[in-house]
Amino acid sequence: MEYVNPSDDLVPAAEVLRALGHPVRLRIAAGLLDRGCCVGPMTACLGIPQPLVSRHLAVLREAGVVAVERQGRLRRYRVAHPAVRAIVTAALGTEALEAFPEEAA
Repeated sequence: MEYVNPSDDLVPAAEVLRALGHPVRLRIAAGLLDRGCCVGPMTACLGIPQPLVSRHLAVLREAGVVAVERQGRLRRYRVAHPAVRAIVTAALGTEALEAFPEEAA
């Protein structure tokens, strides 16, 4: 009989939690809960340089927390993992859930 490590089933969940374990990434996830957003408005709202926002988004994307879709030259990010709302709400409470501002058309 082959030994199966029971924690192997927990690896995907642990990756999501690890990705959300940074304050900036947690804020990004909270800001994307109700609608998608491009990097520009996120950068302005977060007050950090665009390359740093993009790096955090890459971590979230690799963990399956967010997905990206192209809209012409822009990339619009949205929450992709079904458990993110529950995790963010548990961590921040409902009052702290503020969406990123709408993009200018």
